[in-house]
Amino acid sequence: MQLKRMFSTDDVKGTRGYLRTQKNYEIIRTVLYFAISLALFITGWVSTGSRENLLTIVAVLGCLPACKSLVEMFMYLRYKGCDERDAALIAAHTQGLTGLYDCVFTSYEKNFCIHHLTVCGNTICGYTADPKFEEQAFNKHIQAILKKDNYRETSVKIFNDLDKYVKRCEQLKELPTQPELTSGICQTLKSVSL
Repeated sequence: MQLKRMFSTDDVKGTRGYLRTQKNYEIIRTVLYFAISLALFITGWVSTGSRENLLTIVAVLGCLPACKSLVEMFMYLRYKGCDERDAALIAAHTQGLTGLYDCVFTSYEKNFCIHHLTVCGNTICGYTADPKFEEQAFNKHIQAILKKDNYRETSVKIFNDLDKYVKRCEQLKELPTQPELTSGICQTLKSVSL
């Protein structure tokens, strides 16, 4: 059952459990890539009696995608998804709203882990459990990305307090829904997160 869950296609970017599933995928992929390179190297060495053969070159070249996968694996291992209790409380207060779970946004200066984002028209609010979250840096980063996709005049607020966040989500339910704008902003946010 756990193995089936590990390779489930239900966990897509923006859904709950995405980071956990992606971590497992990256670990397995990295181990597999290195195992293939090692197997090629050993096969060449055993069959020729020397390290100087064509399979050694193929094994070394195979280390390139393995190392790239290793870097991606470390990126995913650094972040933890939304806590189960927090997710249950968020789900109870965001019914009818468009939300994204487990988003990690990377910039040149800093990475931003947001456990849940709610998008309603041009209003974006989010929750992170990180007490050191730099909201101003995130706002500057995400506003620049949204402007590139022609989403101007967006409001972005990230909360560290879960109670304040769910209260704001309840307020968002009273705003007029703009499905096309909400969907477009969600697509942009998903495209720039891990």
